[in-house]
Amino acid sequence: MGVLQMGEIILVGGTKGGGGKSTITVNLAAHLANERRNVIIMDADFQRSSAKWAERRENEEINPKPLPKVYCVQNSGNVYNAALDLAKLYEVVLIDAGGFDSRELRTAMLAADRLYVPLQASQFDLETLVGLNDTIVTAMDNNPELKVFGLISRAPSNPQISEVREAKELLEQFPLFGMVSIEIRDRKVYRDVLPMGRGVVEGKNSQAKAEIQLLAQEIFA
Repeated sequence: MGVLQMGEIILVGGTKGGGGKSTITVNLAAHLANERRNVIIMDADFQRSSAKWAERRENEEINPKPLPKVYCVQNSGNVYNAALDLAKLYEVVLIDAGGFDSRELRTAMLAADRLYVPLQASQFDLETLVGLNDTIVTAMDNNPELKVFGLISRAPSNPQISEVREAKELLEQFPLFGMVSIEIRDRKVYRDVLPMGRGVVEGKNSQAKAEIQLLAQEIFA
C-alpha cells in the first residue's frame, strides 16, 4: 500500500481583527478553484464570513451560471484532527481562524503547514505581534515544521506612501516571521465581489486579479 499523500494545510489567522483574513481566504480559494485545484475552506471563525461567502457562491439566484466549486465546512473548538482529516481528501485546506486569540487558532497552528498573518500597515496591528509571537513559539513546540509569514493587507493604494515600508521594517524585529513579497491593496473591488460569492479573479479589475494571482503563486509554488 502506498503512502497517503496529504494536502497542504494553510492557516490564515491572527489576533487582530480587520486585517482581511476572510477576504484573503476566499480569494485564494476562488483562484485555486479556477485553476482546477481541489480546495476546501474550513471556517473556524464564529462570524462565518467564509461560510456565508461559500453559500452565496452556490446560490443560483446570485450566480445562475455555476462557478468553479469551492467546498466549505464549519468547525469550532479543537480543529486539529478535523484539519488533518480534510488534508487526506483535498489538495489544499484553507483555514479561516478569525482575528482573535482562540482555541480554534491555537489548535489550527498545530495542524498547519504554514500560517499567514494578514496585517494592516498600522501600529495597532503590529503591536499584536508580541503576543502572537509567543503563541506561535508554543505551537512550534508541538509543530516544529510550521512556517509563519506576515502579509501586508489593505495597504494604501498609493505605493508611494511609506506605511508599508515602515511595517516591513517593524516586522523584521520578529525573526520567526517570513515576509510575503506581495501586498494586498485596499481596493473597493475586494468588497464588491464578496456579496456575490466570487473572487476578484472572477471579475474585471486587472490590478486586484494580479495581486491574488501573484500571492497564490508565492504561496503555492
